[in-house]
Amino acid sequence: MRGSGGAGRALVLAFGAVLAIVGLVEVADGAAGPIPGVWFVVGGLVLMVAAIVERFRYRSETAERAGLPVGPGGGEPTGESLETRFLRTDEVFIDPTSERRMRVWLDEGTGERRYRADD
Repeated sequence: MRGSGGAGRALVLAFGAVLAIVGLVEVADGAAGPIPGVWFVVGGLVLMVAAIVERFRYRSETAERAGLPVGPGGGEPTGESLETRFLRTDEVFIDPTSERRMRVWLDEGTGERRYRADD
């Protein structure tokens, strides 16, 4: 769902809700026994929780809550400056989805990490 943002999350949440409702109907009907319905309910609940908890891969909670745009490779936006408490590290990796080189920035006081495309 790369790049789908809130729309993709909403689709997964809606699909999970439909599965859970179908499962509840199956359990209430009881024609096939409760087991198939329970599996639908559990699967639907797992999808809903995943949609609520899921965030973009390399974004900080601050950027996510503020609704800042997603930067290259799913990291922090490149046009925004990081807080001065974050220091550039030598740690880099290649994001497997976007194949972008990502650099790690670290707040040594808290251990919080931020990720930015390293172009």
